[in-house]
Amino acid sequence: MNFVVVGCGLIGQKRAKALRAAGHSVHMAVDFIPERAEALARQHVEALFSTDWRKSVSAPGAEAVVVATTNEWLAPVTTAAIRAGKHVLVEKPAARTVEEIDAVIAAAREARVQVQVGFNHRYHPALQMARKLCDSAALGPLLFLRGRYGHGGRLGYEKEWRANPEISGGGELIDQGVHLIDLGRWFLGDFDRVDGHAKTYFWNMPVDDNAFLSLRTAAHQTAWLHVSCTEWKNLFSMEIYGRDGKLDIQGLGGSYGVERIAYYKMLPSMGPPETTIWEYPGEDKSWQLELQDFDQSIRSGISCGPTLDDAKAALQVVETIYGTV
Repeated sequence: MNFVVVGCGLIGQKRAKALRAAGHSVHMAVDFIPERAEALARQHVEALFSTDWRKSVSAPGAEAVVVATTNEWLAPVTTAAIRAGKHVLVEKPAARTVEEIDAVIAAAREARVQVQVGFNHRYHPALQMARKLCDSAALGPLLFLRGRYGHGGRLGYEKEWRANPEISGGGELIDQGVHLIDLGRWFLGDFDRVDGHAKTYFWNMPVDDNAFLSLRTAAHQTAWLHVSCTEWKNLFSMEIYGRDGKLDIQGLGGSYGVERIAYYKMLPSMGPPETTIWEYPGEDKSWQLELQDFDQSIRSGISCGPTLDDAKAALQVVETIYGTV
């Protein structure tokens, strides 16, 4: 397919690279900063560039749109692309608020297009293996999970767009937190009890730099989550506990460390478990795997990856926590 890529920052560049690796084409690169749009377009044969997303998302030479903008533009650009009849892959959180995403959902229901949300952490190999093991009942009935995700920021972090609530919609909770919320729900199901709080401990900014969550399903399974941009040493950790065993997932590659998953199988005698470990030291291919589901959704007409409803569920948790501040 031919894609329009709206937003040519780091994530837009990663998604454009994944498109090329998957055999797709970038028809047009779009960004408010013309030099950035032009630079991305030059990396793709015959790609055009523009600063006008409103015209670009309806370009007749493209079938699909990648939306990788800052948060305040995610919903407007996605809605415009949907109304232009384009399939859309939109970066998480897909909107700043539940009200914004409800409008996108309404537009999608009226159109015969596929919209997938970029919760690409689902496609990391360790998390794919975790899902396979859970689906095979290797852990038995799931009891609870514990997740931690964080980075240490950088000089000037409090002056970046993520620190501006009008642009971002919030702080660390709506940034990295939605990944943990989505993964928790992916494994345990819908949460009907939401507790926790968000707090600014270190960065001089009007949004949170830490959030602590306790989420429970109707069956009383619990996701206990902490997201932080005062982690100092980048960290991703998720432990999933079942009646018959445990999964321990660490790292996402790069500065988060080598991605690995350990499966601890409880023995009838209990005591030390039987242990199997997988490591994934190679290139992060989650972006390409995500595109495979997007392709399949378009071909079949049935959503295969994270949906707008998944994004809404994460935003509902975010709004509940922010409402308790």
